[in-house]
Amino acid sequence: MSREQIFNPYLPEYEYIPDGEPHVFGDRVYVYGSHDRFDGKKFCMNDYVCYSADVHCLTDWRYEGVIYGRTQDPRMADGTHYLWAPDVVQGKDGRYYLYYCPDDSIRSIGVAVCDTPAGKYQFLGIVRDGAGNPVGEREGDTIAFDPGVFIDEDGTIYLYSGNGPRTEDYIGKEPKGSRVMILEDDMVTIKTEPKKLLPILGESVGTGYEGHEFFEASSIRKIKGRYYFVYSSVKLHELCYAVSDYPDRDFAYGGVVVSNADMPGDFGKEAIPKNCFGNNHGGIECIDGRYYIFYHRQTNRTMFSRQGCAEEIHIQADGSIPQAWMTSCGLNRGPLQGKGTYPASMVCHLYGREIPVISNPKYMVDGHPYLTQDGEDYDPEAAAGMPPRQYIANGEDGMTALFRYFDIRDVERISVMARGSMEGKIFLAVSEEGEAVGEISVTPSETWKVFSAKVKIPEGIQALCFRFRGQGRLELLEFTLN
Repeated sequence: MSREQIFNPYLPEYEYIPDGEPHVFGDRVYVYGSHDRFDGKKFCMNDYVCYSADVHCLTDWRYEGVIYGRTQDPRMADGTHYLWAPDVVQGKDGRYYLYYCPDDSIRSIGVAVCDTPAGKYQFLGIVRDGAGNPVGEREGDTIAFDPGVFIDEDGTIYLYSGNGPRTEDYIGKEPKGSRVMILEDDMVTIKTEPKKLLPILGESVGTGYEGHEFFEASSIRKIKGRYYFVYSSVKLHELCYAVSDYPDRDFAYGGVVVSNADMPGDFGKEAIPKNCFGNNHGGIECIDGRYYIFYHRQTNRTMFSRQGCAEEIHIQADGSIPQAWMTSCGLNRGPLQGKGTYPASMVCHLYGREIPVISNPKYMVDGHPYLTQDGEDYDPEAAAGMPPRQYIANGEDGMTALFRYFDIRDVERISVMARGSMEGKIFLAVSEEGEAVGEISVTPSETWKVFSAKVKIPEGIQALCFRFRGQGRLELLEFTLN
């Protein structure tokens, strides 16, 4: 998928790859993640696929195809289990090792191997102790979950795993925790027993992690001589980081890297979600000299159709990472051009008059807009014809859709392609609270129709905020800056 520019989500609109772990191998960055299904009824219903891009050209992502099928693991041969969040590392032998957990009915870590970063991985084995017992299934083990893997400069192979309770009601009900262990050079046998790493809910008093305890999504990187551990907290929507001088102990809480509700992680700071949110998972990677956090968002009113996004982050001289705010421009290395046609799917704030809630059809009220697509899940290897496009659905009176950022120069007119029973106006501003700089009248249409109006947008780097006021329901496919 080649674009002149890149925006979130950075993969095709029809692709649903959450839990993204980015890794630079050679001159390409590869993203390994779970693989959701559009309108899926469970997490991760599709096989693992991989996308990659030249580190110098993040606008051109190449589909590498299926790299590992969910029935390749002998424990999953009957097809009733799914492949949850993976991680990949290049071993000391030059081969690539993929670590994964099936769904939570199988509580040990599988390993697959391949000669190339995005080739056909083959099942290698299950992470075991020296006696051959699967780690995670022995008496007293914590549940193996969301593995992260890292080989340090001295050749030590570290494997991270675990999850924790999200609410006090679940404390102690299952053997949970954040764990780290060392592997032998065979990549499947543990050299040291799993030991506690980060505090979970019920263990955090006095640790500095209060309110941001470890929940899941272990991810590790070594940056400027220190170890950065990224994880999903009990707040679900946020990815936090912890820092240590050691890869297996003494991690101090650092802060929030990104939130898919775009809520600040500061203690005591009041905020409301800017999206209907859900779980989060991702990792940090340095690509061509810049650092990025990869994460995911929810679509289709559910947590089972998630899409990968990314934001640039800036590591300060003291090692801290200021929280990255959600943008539309993402990997673009700057604002988008203030001209041309853009998809509504790159919206970074989307909400109605009601406060956004967790992405679940049971909890969603009529007033919540959301992203969806026409048609079924799309397989680029098997499907014929044009792939489906995403659009904003269920836009009622009070809907706000924010896109940021654009380098605005001499924009005189904005057009939107919309459909629905709507009757009213779309007001354009450069912030969610700002005064309108233009208004577009919209009328009912059963098919996609272009509506446009003159605008007066201040020049410079700006956000664009569309606010619908009127009757009926609005669906928005794209907009054009002229």
